[in-house]
Formats: sequence, C-alpha cells, structure tokens
Amino acid sequence: MFRNQYDTDVTTWSPAGRLFQVEYAMEAVKQGAAAVGLRSTSHVVLATVNKAASDLSSHQRKVFKIDDHIGVAIAGLTADGRVLSRYLRNECINHAFVYESPLPVSRLVVRLADKAQVCTQRSWKRPYGVGLLVAGLDETGAHLYYNCPSGNYFEYQAFAIGSRSQAAKTYMERRFEAFNNYSRDELIKDAIFAIRETLQGEKLTSSICTVAIVGIDEPFHVIDQKIIQEVIDSVEIKEDAAAAADQAPAQDDDDKSSEAAPMDI
Repeated sequence: MFRNQYDTDVTTWSPAGRLFQVEYAMEAVKQGAAAVGLRSTSHVVLATVNKAASDLSSHQRKVFKIDDHIGVAIAGLTADGRVLSRYLRNECINHAFVYESPLPVSRLVVRLADKAQVCTQRSWKRPYGVGLLVAGLDETGAHLYYNCPSGNYFEYQAFAIGSRSQAAKTYMERRFEAFNNYSRDELIKDAIFAIRETLQGEKLTSSICTVAIVGIDEPFHVIDQKIIQEVIDSVEIKEDAAAAADQAPAQDDDDKSSEAAPMDI
C-alpha cells in the first residue's frame, strides 16, 4: 500500500492509523522560523527569529498581542497565524464584555485547540499550518502552552518550535529546573541564548530576533530592540572575557614548559 493513496484527504485514514494531511501541517511548523518560550513563577518570555524571505524583503511579524495578559508567538504559515490570533482577540474581547474579567489562559487555549481540531474532521477544510506558543498570566499564575495543528495542546515550562528548534530545546532542557526562580532579566537572557542556539553560528543581533514578555504588573509587550541589543552585547563581553581568562593559564603553562626543557647542544 502506497502512502499517496491516503494523503490527499484530511478525513482519510491510512491503514497504519495516520492522517497524513495533519502530519504535513505539523511539518509546516517545523519549517517555519524558530520561536521559543520560557516561564517562571511570575513571568513568561517569548522570542522569535525574524527570518526574511529574501534580501529584498522585510521579515513577517511572528509575535502578536492578544490581550494585556496574553500573547502568542507563531511558527509556520504566518497567514494562518494572523487568522488565529484575530480569533483569540475576539474571544478575549467577548469574554471581557460579558463577564467583566480577563479570560483565563487555559480556557482560551482549549477554544483554540477545538477550532484547530474541527479542521481535522471536515473534508472541505485543511489543518492550520501553524504552531502557537501561548504565553499568559491569570489568577492561577504564569502559563506557557503549545497549540499544535492536530488540535492537541500542552503546557510547558519551556519549549521551542520551528526550524532548528531542537538545539534550543537541548539548551533549555539543561536549565529548565531553575527557571521557576529566575528573575525577569534572567529569563530574557536565557530566551536570547536559546534563540542564538537555533542560528547555528550566525551572529545574533536585535534586528533578527523579537522578544516579548508578560508578567505580574507587566502587561504583554514587545521589548525594545535597543534593550535587546544591550543584553546581547553584555553577554558577548562576558563570554569574550571568560574565553580570554581560559586562554591565559594555558599560555602560562606553555611558557613554563619551554623554560624547563633542556637545551640541545
């Protein structure tokens, strides 16, 4: 049995129990520009790579404000991300109008997952080809969720999606146990480090990344590029100083060994 017998319709199961169109949508997320999210007890930080389609074009926005207490970062088809972010805004506005209180993050994530799941059951629809990292703060604390094109959603301490996201995951997996006790600035710094891991050697500047934060007494907003560049510069200065300090003892050892070596006559 060939795969292409079952991958033309989202409602057709393969004999192995797979929906290939849903898997293709999830693959679109893997091809998008990287996005990372980190959560402490009081703040959530989102960071994305600003990847332009060509040297002649500008990048597309990957971070969207949903409400004062919620924001999203996307990876995948940006057009789908804009549609879903507008849907999330409408849900928050309607809830605030009816109940005069902010919409809880978990409830909003479930509504988004239900909307995505409908597209896996209708032959005249296609799954949304975008993954969303939803960052928010409500009465139960700070939250970071990942919404998948399949309709699944998961809550994370830290997560990364998009192209070369595994490098960022590996970096965060080594440090996530300390995230709960992180300050605001430490969380931002680690988000920048995680984004840098996805660039694979390319120099990180504030022009190719976007960082946003939401926290206690701090509504969701995108951090100014000048501040991000200052953080990047300070990190690079510390790394250069550490590298120089590591090289100095090695040079001293080489000098001592050359002095102790006997002279051949």
